[in-house]
Amino acid sequence: MAGFERSDGTLACDGVSLEAIARKAGTPVYVYSRAAIEERFRRFDRALSAVPHLVCYAAKANSNLAILRLLAGQGAGADVVSGGELRAALECGIPADRIVFSGVGKKEDEIRLGIEAGILAFNAESERELEKIDALAGAARRTARVALRVNPDIDSGSHPHIATGLAHNKFGIDIARARELYRQARRFGNLRMTGLQAHIGSQILEPGPLAQTARELARLAAEILADGTMLDTIDLGGGIGVAESEEGSLSPEAYAAAVLPPLAGLSLRTLVEPGRAIVARAGALVTRVLYLKENRGRHFIVADAAMNDLLRPALYSATHPIEPVILRAEAFTADVVGPVCETGDFFIRDATIARPQEGDLLAILNAGAYGFAMASNYNFRGRAAEVLVENGTFRIVRRRETYDDLVRLEREEE
Repeated sequence: MAGFERSDGTLACDGVSLEAIARKAGTPVYVYSRAAIEERFRRFDRALSAVPHLVCYAAKANSNLAILRLLAGQGAGADVVSGGELRAALECGIPADRIVFSGVGKKEDEIRLGIEAGILAFNAESERELEKIDALAGAARRTARVALRVNPDIDSGSHPHIATGLAHNKFGIDIARARELYRQARRFGNLRMTGLQAHIGSQILEPGPLAQTARELARLAAEILADGTMLDTIDLGGGIGVAESEEGSLSPEAYAAAVLPPLAGLSLRTLVEPGRAIVARAGALVTRVLYLKENRGRHFIVADAAMNDLLRPALYSATHPIEPVILRAEAFTADVVGPVCETGDFFIRDATIARPQEGDLLAILNAGAYGFAMASNYNFRGRAAEVLVENGTFRIVRRRETYDDLVRLEREEE
């Protein structure tokens, strides 16, 4: 299996030592396995092969241009949520007719960009958004393709910050109103209602809520088709979860087995929007131990990575497995923390881990999604470098930020 495994006791990515990567790229550094990303994408593509489909990679999970390019080469589409992501997807070779534009608050310039590019669909989230897309498409003398995002009020079981399908969430249109909105949309002369979409949350590890969503969408699609609206697509969103272990994660095969049966009999192209499920396990954040500290019997491993590099533990109480790059015999219980001046700057607490020495490397695993993508310059820290491992070697696909990078936009032009 592609990804992170030990070779002669040293943790490596597809056979390339993480020590060698850290020597050249420095730390902290994000390391991604090209083979693991492509393997995961192909599994989703094969799992859905029984129906006409398109796997639209959710670019917000990791929008590094090298990753977008390799997925474009595999035939992926993209799910984007900003004008920047749309431009990046197009630049990296993902055709416009394979791109869907999601998000509850699209700006006018972003909508114009999507209309001019001729994207597959806007996933519209309100009646007002339909009006705005119609007006902007009319001004451009174009016809925009639109799918309505509905909120089916289904509990995904996700952390409250990443649950999106409940009635009190800001996302989508009440599913009970959707049929009437499709009828009303016939008054718009510059858009065509081509699809139906829902996304109920992230990190979903049980197939039940996803199957229920598919059933609700299939029922609604049948009613809309019966009303005379000619739909092309049914978009099941994303949300497929990644657990600490591969065995605890929801596999592409199990996902497809849950969501495809309710769609039987609908002659519609099935769209899915996985992001985390494609890249999470393909990435690790490699960090160097700065200090070992003890305070009243509690032990701390202070690393050079921080919450500005990987926010998920502080924001979502997310747990990432952490392994020393070189194993040592003695184990102890410690917190792995960063140098930022926040109590929330930690990666794991009360972990049993091999006792490292100062200067040793640690690998924070399952960090390929929502790691660098959510990084910041908090505490005036430059963001980490990113490395892609491919064909037995590696290359830096985003250099480490310097002080000059951080202040460039603040310096007055001479």
